[in-house]
Amino acid sequence: MAAREGGEWAHPYVPKDLKLPGYVPCFLSQKDIVVPYLGTSLLLVSFIWIFSGRSKLTKSDRLLMCWWAFTGLTHIILEGYFAFSPEFYKKKTPHYLAEVWKEYSKGDSRYVGRDAGIVTVEGITAVLEVGSFYYRYAIATRKPYSYILQFAVCLGQLYGCLVYFITAFLEGDNFATSPFYYWVYYIGANGWWVVIPLLIANRSWKKITAAIQAEKKIKTG
Repeated sequence: MAAREGGEWAHPYVPKDLKLPGYVPCFLSQKDIVVPYLGTSLLLVSFIWIFSGRSKLTKSDRLLMCWWAFTGLTHIILEGYFAFSPEFYKKKTPHYLAEVWKEYSKGDSRYVGRDAGIVTVEGITAVLEVGSFYYRYAIATRKPYSYILQFAVCLGQLYGCLVYFITAFLEGDNFATSPFYYWVYYIGANGWWVVIPLLIANRSWKKITAAIQAEKKIKTG
């Protein structure tokens, strides 16, 4: 990438006139950023799956433990770094988390541009996801309130996704550098946090209503 006059690097993001003083291009390739993330996530999920197999949990509960471990650490580490590192795009030495966000911003430049709404949503999410450790504990120990917890958290995740997508739509939905980054990063990477929370919320709702109905039968019986 050619440097501008004065030593400033030209950034690849949309819009082209986005002001990023002190911007430094990615040091790592897309492969060097994505593969470690996917590999680490797979190892984490595999560990939780194997560890949870020692108990008499159902496969559904074990999968839920894997999900809450994955989503919790993803939000705490990645989103937490983003929310509290406003100048990540200026890093002059390789820093993996900074590289992640410089790369992801090709799919949504609101991140590198420090959009106030995005920073707020991601910051709140990173803090609240600390509770994901407790959700896993509630599932592992079969606490009756685990379904209420999961239902509430899923509603929060869905609300965050709605804010994320709707604000982009209202602002023109033109923050990706190409269709590839739009569909793979913006849609693909975030779509999981729409589909999976919907499924978990639906399951939790059914469990809660079934418990209430069973309680009513006991009282009226």
